Amino acid sequence: MDKKEFDSLQNVDTQLIHSGRRDRYTQKAVNPIIQRTSSVIFDSLADKTKAGKENHLTTLYYGRRGTLTHFALKESLCLLEKGAGCALFPSGAAAITQSILAFVKTGDHILMTGSAYEPSQSFCNNFLKKIGVSTTFFDPTATDGITDLITKNTRILFLEAPGSITMEVQDIPKLVKEARKKNPELIIMMDNTWAAGYFFKPLLHGIDISIQSGTKYLIGHSDFMLGFAVSNERCWDILREQTYLLGQTIDSDTAYMASRGLRTLATRLKQHEQNGLLVANFLKNHPKVDKILHPAFDSCPGNEYFKRDFTGACGLFSFTLSNNQNKDTIAAMVDNTQILKMAFSWGGYESLILPIIPEDLAKTRPQNMQLHVDTTLFRVHIGLEDPNDIIEDLTHMLAKAN
Repeated sequence: MDKKEFDSLQNVDTQLIHSGRRDRYTQKAVNPIIQRTSSVIFDSLADKTKAGKENHLTTLYYGRRGTLTHFALKESLCLLEKGAGCALFPSGAAAITQSILAFVKTGDHILMTGSAYEPSQSFCNNFLKKIGVSTTFFDPTATDGITDLITKNTRILFLEAPGSITMEVQDIPKLVKEARKKNPELIIMMDNTWAAGYFFKPLLHGIDISIQSGTKYLIGHSDFMLGFAVSNERCWDILREQTYLLGQTIDSDTAYMASRGLRTLATRLKQHEQNGLLVANFLKNHPKVDKILHPAFDSCPGNEYFKRDFTGACGLFSFTLSNNQNKDTIAAMVDNTQILKMAFSWGGYESLILPIIPEDLAKTRPQNMQLHVDTTLFRVHIGLEDPNDIIEDLTHMLAKAN
C-alpha cells in the first residue's frame, strides 16, 4: 500500500493495522522485519555524508539512530499521535526525563501538575533542582489561576490527565490557550499514557509533545519496557537532536513488539474500557466503597472535561473506601485475591491492584497542595478477564474491609 492509498484510510482502527507496513519495512512479509545492527555500511563517502543529513525517521545511518524496524514503529506512532517526529526511549520515565532535559537549562522554571507520575515529580525535585532548574506544582483540581504561576523564565508546562492515582482531568484546551497567551514560546508537554494516544490526542489540542510509557497499553503484555515522545513540527528538531545527544535508543526486538502491539491496540482498549466500566459500576454500588475516581464518573474531578475532550476510557481507575483501613486489614484484603495481582505498572492483559493509604499518597503531592482523598485508596487496572470473575474477586476482597 503506497502513501496515497494509506492516507485515504481515515479510521484510526484501520490505520493502526496498516501503518508502518510499507514494503521497505516488511520486505514483502506481513510484519516489519527485525533488523538488528550497530553499524550501517555505506557504499561511498558521498553516501555516508548524504545519510548523515537526511531524515532521522527514515534514513539508515547508525544503529543508535534506528533501523528499518525502528522507522516502521516511529511512522506508526507519528500517525497515532498526529505528530511530525518520534523519539524512542528505554522506558516511560526516560521519555519524560529526557524530553524535559532536551529543552531546559540552568535558571529555567517548569510548571507541572501536582498529580503527575511520581517519578516525574521526583526528577524535578531532585535531579533538576541540582542543576538549577526550579519547579512549581499546580493543583490539578484548580480551574483558574494556573497560568498566573507562569514566570518570565518558565520554559515548560507539563501536564498529565488523568492524573496518576487520583485521576483528575484538567480543562486542557483552556489551560493551553491561556498559557500560550501568557508565553507563546512556552513548551507544553503531556504524559498521555492513560489515553494511549487513542482516546486523546494532545497535539490536536495545541500541546507540543505527547509522551507515553509504551510499556503499558502499546506493548500490552507486560513483557517489554518502552517510552516514546511524539512532537509537533515546532519542537521536533530540538527534541530529535538533544535526545540523540543523550544517547537514547531501544533495541530492535522491543521496536518490533511495539509495532505488533499497535495492531491490536484499538481492540484491546475497547475491551479494557468495557470491563473497567462494568467493574466501576459494581464498586459504585458497594456499601464499603466511597468514591469512584474514574474519569467517566461524575465523582471524579474534571469529569466534565473528560466527557468533552476524550473519546473513551482505558481500564485504569481508583476507588476509595468508606472507612480507612489499617495495614493488617489491607494485607488481609489484597494478599489472597485470585485475579487482581499486586504490581506496579499496568496496561497489560492482566488485572492489577495497588493499595494506597492517605499518608503515603500525601508523600506524592507537594506539601502546599490539598489532598482530596482521606480514606484508603485502591488503584486498579481492569484487564481482559471475564469482568464477572473480577467482580467476584473484589467482592471477596471487600468483605474483609472494616
